[in-house]
Amino acid sequence: MFSFLLFRMGLLLGLCVFFLLGGVWAVDRGNFKTCNQSAFCKRQRALKPGQSSYRALLDTLELSDSRLTLQLINDNNKVHLLLELYRLQGNITRVKINELKPLKPRFEVPDVLIGEPPTEPLSVLSRDDNGLVLSLGVESQRLIVSARPFRLDIMEGPEVLLSLNSRGLLAFEHLRLPKEPQLHCQSAEGGGKDKEEDGLWEETFKSHTDSKPNGPTAVSLDFSLPGVEHVYGIPEHADNLKLKTTDGGEPYRLYNLDVFQYELYNPMALYGAVPVMLAHNTQRTMGIFWLNAAETWVDISSNTAGKTVFGKMLDFVQGSSETPQTDVRWISESGIIDVFIMLGPKPSDVFTQYASLTGTQSFPPLTGLAYHQCRWNYNDQDDVKAVDEGFDQHDIPCDFIWLDIEHTDGKRYFTWDPHKFPQPKDMLQGIKDKRRKMVAIVDPHIKVDSGYKIHNEIRDKNFYVKNKDGGDYEGWCWPGNSGYPDFTNPEMRAWWASMFAYDQYEGSMENLYTWNDMNEPSVFNGPEVTMHKDAMHGHWEHRDVHNLYGLYVQHRATAEGQIQRSGGTERPFVLTRAFFAGSQRYGAVWTGDNAAEWDHLKISVPMCLSLGLVGISLCGADVGGFFKSPSAELLVRWYQTGAYQPFFRAHAHLDTPRREPWLFGPENTALIREAIRQRYALLPYWYQQFYQAHKTGQPVMRALWVEYPKDTATFTIDDEFLIGRDLLVHTVTEEGARGVTAYLPGLGEVWYDVHTFQKHNGAQNLYIPVTMSSIPVFQRGGSIIPRKVRVRRSSECMENDPYTLFVALSPQRVAEGELYIDDGHTFNFQTKKEFIHRGLSFVNNVLTSKYSNFSTKSWIEKVLILGASKPSKVTLKMDETSVDFEFDASMSVLTLRKPGMNAGADWAVVLL
Repeated sequence: MFSFLLFRMGLLLGLCVFFLLGGVWAVDRGNFKTCNQSAFCKRQRALKPGQSSYRALLDTLELSDSRLTLQLINDNNKVHLLLELYRLQGNITRVKINELKPLKPRFEVPDVLIGEPPTEPLSVLSRDDNGLVLSLGVESQRLIVSARPFRLDIMEGPEVLLSLNSRGLLAFEHLRLPKEPQLHCQSAEGGGKDKEEDGLWEETFKSHTDSKPNGPTAVSLDFSLPGVEHVYGIPEHADNLKLKTTDGGEPYRLYNLDVFQYELYNPMALYGAVPVMLAHNTQRTMGIFWLNAAETWVDISSNTAGKTVFGKMLDFVQGSSETPQTDVRWISESGIIDVFIMLGPKPSDVFTQYASLTGTQSFPPLTGLAYHQCRWNYNDQDDVKAVDEGFDQHDIPCDFIWLDIEHTDGKRYFTWDPHKFPQPKDMLQGIKDKRRKMVAIVDPHIKVDSGYKIHNEIRDKNFYVKNKDGGDYEGWCWPGNSGYPDFTNPEMRAWWASMFAYDQYEGSMENLYTWNDMNEPSVFNGPEVTMHKDAMHGHWEHRDVHNLYGLYVQHRATAEGQIQRSGGTERPFVLTRAFFAGSQRYGAVWTGDNAAEWDHLKISVPMCLSLGLVGISLCGADVGGFFKSPSAELLVRWYQTGAYQPFFRAHAHLDTPRREPWLFGPENTALIREAIRQRYALLPYWYQQFYQAHKTGQPVMRALWVEYPKDTATFTIDDEFLIGRDLLVHTVTEEGARGVTAYLPGLGEVWYDVHTFQKHNGAQNLYIPVTMSSIPVFQRGGSIIPRKVRVRRSSECMENDPYTLFVALSPQRVAEGELYIDDGHTFNFQTKKEFIHRGLSFVNNVLTSKYSNFSTKSWIEKVLILGASKPSKVTLKMDETSVDFEFDASMSVLTLRKPGMNAGADWAVVLL
């Protein structure tokens, strides 16, 4: 008993320290490693550019229909590597490097790719003693393999698109026995003096020791991108969209961590990691996908970094021949080199190429795109009922109410607090009667408690992650002493999915969905607040799989559980904090524990834009900020911004004052109500965009350069964005702002203010005066956008309501758009092809809609044509029925009232 009390006291002390550190509302950077404190990063970064020690053994070349293999040798240690080259369908090149004969297998990432990528034949164009030239099959694209030193160049015509190992930074630390000399990287892998170094076989950070039974296993490779000055991606970092150079500073780190109120504008690791980088210039967009789930650091350098605009102009005037170039180096702690080079050439091509490898964004239920109300925590069932009624009393739409960890019985997930939530089904039924839904949190740490069914079953089935000595790995998290299920085990994932069945998850109903938090995984008393790297997942160390834990572990298993509980008919809704490449297939992501500060509001835009570039479109930030308390102005501005981001959820910390939308006075309530109503009116457009993202892999929330790839003015813009291609948003994120300046792209384009219908020309910086009610949004000329302007208490209540079409005319192009409708929640759109997907066009004064194979009760209530001329008459082509209209000559807006066509029918409206 005494030892148990000591444990409880220690746990309480540890948690108190955790919260006291958090009480200063800032990250303790000392809890997280720098590159210099990470032995493998320090070791690899010490290797400087120069002559590579690796050469290709051309006499080992083997070529088949699907791949080329070639041995490499490190002339310093005589270790042989195996190079594999694949030409993949869709203009993708795959490069794999592994040990030829490792002491034991090295980890290769499973389950991220949606299948084995289909290959196309490689052919040798020429070969000599210095190397060989391969055809990549696309126009004049060639892959050149240089032998001494080893180097790869991808060329198109006379231009080098991308080079590998051109700076000689390839390093591959081979598996070895402990009795072998413990040599410094520059000796063992790349030249230099033999020297023992700490961190090869054991490494200590603060009070934690990593035993490193396999010794040094790091891999590294450099890429050079001639003609490129702008690179993007590798989320998650709280930083600008355009990646910065890291010379003289820290590399970008990819290592999923629970960072307690993160800092902004630095390369520290955060909750998720997607090792995908996009490179862009006016001629081409390319992508690099580094498929490795271990801790990874990315260095970026540029020969134009630090040059002022004047300096670049001076180079131009003086005829400087220096071509801009960006160099990138990837360093991972273990695994192999497995890299996919996506050659574009357009941004949309790169998105398609990446989607062909890792899949597209899951198609969320329509309700998932509506407004979500969350807090740590709503106190009890009466509190939930009061919040639910508050939305109705204040005429504010809402689809979801969320429950955090306090809803459980002592932080035991899949349970309910018997005193605060004694009748969960009654509560869920009350929410369902309003046609709303709920989300409850289910975290991956499991309370070690012999009276807890979930723990007992995982323990009895031997499904827990193991420590280095073979026992169940345990650490501290919200429940106290916790075990961590090994989600890398497919049997564990299947069991976890089965726990969402209605007869297993007591109190659950079909309108209860799931939030996976703390799944980096978070371990309060672990190194860097996460799991020890020498913990074991079957035969693999945690260091090999760390960044996968949040993906195919909990997020995937939870989504599959929701699908299974419905018999495979209902689409899931799952939110995750940790993620990896491929997480887009399973649900939504948010930017974690932000703060009620203006800079955190601003950073939400580039953070979600960055995620969209790597396939994760369903992204949002905690509206209002998780930590601290927002001013009324900040809260209003955050609602206005969140209403135009893909995932729209308000959330707040336990210790902050309540902040439901009606608690800041009637004026602010009205402003928040209006922002949320704008979101609901646009749900048809949002839903259509996510359908396209699911089908094609194109991002929903887009950086301007994605649609205007030749406009250099867009390359660094990250305070405004596009939704699809037709809505441009520049929300107000400055305190006390009286105006914002938005860049309207596209020479010859026109843009219409969606609130006033005023027309503006493209290719200009437009100053927009703002008040507290202003949300600057513009519709692109040449587009048709559907809305539902009859906003009700939830999206489900609006199912059969009519549509209003907003037709924005352009002198440059025909106005086109789409209307997508299905049942909003099942897989029938996929399995039974039950959907309406109509093409809308306005040509020669005729507005038409064609094609459908699904029925709807919705109809077209109104059509607004922006930039129109006054017609003498408007008729329905099918029966020559006249349509009532009004024309505003001052704004050139034509309004057709109640044309009355069914939204799923073929029809045409003629302007005479």
